[in-house]
Amino acid sequence: MTIFWIMTALATALAGLAVLSAARRGAEAESVADRDAGARELAELDRLKARGLLDEASWTAARAEAGRRLLAAHRADRRPVSRSADRYWVLGGIGAAAAASLGLYVVFGAPGMKDQAYETRVREWASTPEALEPAQVAAVLGQVVKDRPDDRLALTMLGAARFEAGDPIGAASAFRRALAIQPDDAQSWARLGESLVRANDGVVDGDAEAAFRQAVKLDPDQLGARFYLGEAALARGDRAEAEAMWTPLIAVLAPSDPRRADLQNRLAEAVR
Repeated sequence: MTIFWIMTALATALAGLAVLSAARRGAEAESVADRDAGARELAELDRLKARGLLDEASWTAARAEAGRRLLAAHRADRRPVSRSADRYWVLGGIGAAAAASLGLYVVFGAPGMKDQAYETRVREWASTPEALEPAQVAAVLGQVVKDRPDDRLALTMLGAARFEAGDPIGAASAFRRALAIQPDDAQSWARLGESLVRANDGVVDGDAEAAFRQAVKLDPDQLGARFYLGEAALARGDRAEAEAMWTPLIAVLAPSDPRRADLQNRLAEAVR
């Protein structure tokens, strides 16, 4: 807690320094870069008139033009000017904001409460599984697997939860562990392949294809694995392999299912 208050004080001081520095830059005297040059120009016009080189009308027009240029430059280059005492108002405002924040924390927060350990939070999540986000479900299942490392079902559930939570690498790790316990689980092979594809930005690489092939070998009805194997076959120009993999998948899709038409069209295009 002491470290927290030290960091809070430092953050407040840095915020004050930043605001005061910006206020200081804004309070610089307005620019007078062109004022002396304008005065010299007007004096030169007066000398030219006195020597008879400018008549009254030309002198008047030239002075008016010089005056307009000077005023335009003055307006364009003007900066806001503040009083030196304004910085104390700024600093006082920062202090008041910090004090108000501290007061709200003391009233509505819990300054004496220690941070909960991660394991404690996971145990609390486990008591209300129906209200958890996918990442929290994965954390709860990770604790279950930690306690029961040889529980194949828990490992497959952990893999599925990690997959849904956007952690395909962690999902692949869980499915590999589950397959080490039961290597004839076709669905885990298929889910391993899906995890590897997502981890590889949608590309069916060699490891993913090997996992899908093992899934189809163990269970020819693993349609998800067949889809990805067809994708890999088309990518390397093997239309016959793609048709062999997708024909059972097309057969189970309803004629009105847009996925059926998409697969058929892709196979037809591969012939051309």
